[in-house]
Amino acid sequence: MSIPLKKLADLEKLRVANRYVALTLEYLRDFSKVGMTLKEINQAGEDFIFNELKARPSFKGLYGFPAGVCTSLNEVIIHGIPTETKVKEGDILGLDIGVEYEGWYGDAAISLGMGKVSETNEKLIECAKNTLLNSISEIEVGMRFKELSAILEKHIRSYGFVPLKNFCGHGIGQKPHEEPEIPNYVEHGSLKSGPKIKNGMVFCLEPMICQENQIPKILDDKWSVVSEDGLFGSHYEHTVAVFDNKVEILSVV
Repeated sequence: MSIPLKKLADLEKLRVANRYVALTLEYLRDFSKVGMTLKEINQAGEDFIFNELKARPSFKGLYGFPAGVCTSLNEVIIHGIPTETKVKEGDILGLDIGVEYEGWYGDAAISLGMGKVSETNEKLIECAKNTLLNSISEIEVGMRFKELSAILEKHIRSYGFVPLKNFCGHGIGQKPHEEPEIPNYVEHGSLKSGPKIKNGMVFCLEPMICQENQIPKILDDKWSVVSEDGLFGSHYEHTVAVFDNKVEILSVV
């Protein structure tokens, strides 16, 4: 496994791309309302990236994905395609966005409770968000990525939920997806095996939360990922950089 190491000049470009992601997510957090269609929300995100930021929504066309924003509603945990479906009171709306700027990529995601949501849905959103932030706070240079996966899983399970299988965080840079893969769980091997976290690494962490069943199911649209139990899920993501023995969240305003 070859994990690219970034230079300080690279980091500056990555900061811009990820700040643009964060600005778009903040814009959509305010824009998205009950009664809107997923297509309307996607179009607003694409227009903001193109027209306000003068950048490119990098998910559009990536591996054939048809939109700039993954709009994942309720039981759809990740990779939801924007449709004419309207957002309702009590829904969980996941928004996952990538931006490319001058050849460098940013990536982040949030889950929103639309209007008044149930206690379970509030807990699902809180689990994804706090798992992400708490796990980032525990990153250290020299730690194995498997140790980080174990930390992510521990936080998820502390809420009584489980991580989605077969999908993971990833490296990022001049490609939207680079090595390493970073699952939210540990399946095989010692925690002291596999690659270590080093200065110069930039990667995305993205806890994907299921209520009971970890096994994913891809819907007929060939993109939307749900749990086999069909229950609501949640998803949060940040891009982080490790430089000078410090961890910086890049996907913030």
